[in-house]
Amino acid sequence: MFRLFRSRAEKELDGIIAELRQFLENNYKDQAHTMREKLHTRAKELYDAGKLNAEQFASYEKQYEAFTEQMKNYNHRTFYHS
Repeated sequence: MFRLFRSRAEKELDGIIAELRQFLENNYKDQAHTMREKLHTRAKELYDAGKLNAEQFASYEKQYEAFTEQMKNYNHRTFYHS
C-alpha cells in the first residue's frame, strides 16, 4: 500500500533500498551486499526503537528476504567464471 506521508524511518529505509538497487544495476557486488545487510540491521534497530510498527517492519523484512534470494550466489567468483 502506498502512503502519501512516510515517516522519517521509512524514508531512511527507502533510501537504503534505492542505493541497494543502484548498486545492483551497476554490478557493484560488495556494496550491494553491504547495503542489503544495512537494510536488515537498520530496520531491526528502528523497530526496536519503536519507530516502525510491526506491519512496517514485516514489509521491510520481506524486501530484505527478496533481495537475499535475488542475490543468492551473487559474488565475483560466479560473475567472472560464468
